[in-house]
Amino acid sequence: MQTLELFPPGRALPCVQAGPDLYFSESPRELELAKQLCRPCPLRTRCLEGAKERGEPWGVWGGEVFVDGRPVPFKRSRGRPRKHPLPPLPAELPAAQAEAC
Repeated sequence: MQTLELFPPGRALPCVQAGPDLYFSESPRELELAKQLCRPCPLRTRCLEGAKERGEPWGVWGGEVFVDGRPVPFKRSRGRPRKHPLPPLPAELPAAQAEAC
């Protein structure tokens, strides 16, 4: 509930808008998208600090991917690597999504 008091009324946090499935996905592509959504969030720093203090075991917190309670640069997918990698995600979010934050 403290987060709601720190954020201006009438605006939703990116993690609330996207839902928890994206931020706790097994897919590395979806986790990268979640990290992009975190970039403009005004609570990003506090979110990351809180996750480190609590030792969150997994998920995206404050724009970082956590695996086994530690932030990591990226999460590997399960199984063997693909023979033909997927195309990279776009570098920038569409303006409409960035302004919603």
